[in-house]
Amino acid sequence: MRTSCVAVVLLVAGQAWAEEKKPHHSAVTPAAKKDDFWVKRHHAFLDRAKKGHVDVLFLGDSITQGWEGAGKEVWKEQFDPLRAANFGIGGDRTEHVLWRITKGKELKGIHPKVFIIMIGTNNMGSNSAEEIADGITAIVHELRHQRPHAHIPLLGVFPRSQKPTDKARDKIKDVNHRVAKLDDGKHVKFLDIGDKFLTENGELTKDVMPDYLHLSPKGYKIWADAVQPELDEMLKK
Repeated sequence: MRTSCVAVVLLVAGQAWAEEKKPHHSAVTPAAKKDDFWVKRHHAFLDRAKKGHVDVLFLGDSITQGWEGAGKEVWKEQFDPLRAANFGIGGDRTEHVLWRITKGKELKGIHPKVFIIMIGTNNMGSNSAEEIADGITAIVHELRHQRPHAHIPLLGVFPRSQKPTDKARDKIKDVNHRVAKLDDGKHVKFLDIGDKFLTENGELTKDVMPDYLHLSPKGYKIWADAVQPELDEMLKK
């Protein structure tokens, strides 16, 4: 009896220690927005999920949402045939995507074979590289929990700012270095395609990112072509 009591105490203590080790900051705290634009898109995603038949789901911020704008022709050609859906909302940070797939229940009714994640750039001004990586990690873990058989091509945060010497570039590299460790060789594949958007000297050009952040049609074509081989392989599994 005494042994059982000791075991229970150790178990509870272990759980408490695990909770203490979990990060606690804004990037990992699920949060919803209240503005009409965000709420409208969220409900549109819920309606889309009710229809089912989603094999590939893109999750992210305005860069992902842009598949409906500058990237719409590329999407129509390369992703529509794959039964893909776009759940991107402009301005979203890791905590917003985390809320959408947990409390927001955006995955209810759908079982994508592949999740393509592009998130984190909007956290750059409010969170450290470590915190941003924590937020991305929380999203990946949640997707693995809810849809354990799905595959995740986890995209490194895309480069931003024109010059390679900009401080944001170093922070992005730090984030990507941290989340690259999520690659498990089976369900999660880290894909850092950022260099494909850059010139030989590491600069961004307006024909790829007009504002040095959001993609042009050319930029979306680069993105699509970079992930297509991996995506095709994952859909076969």
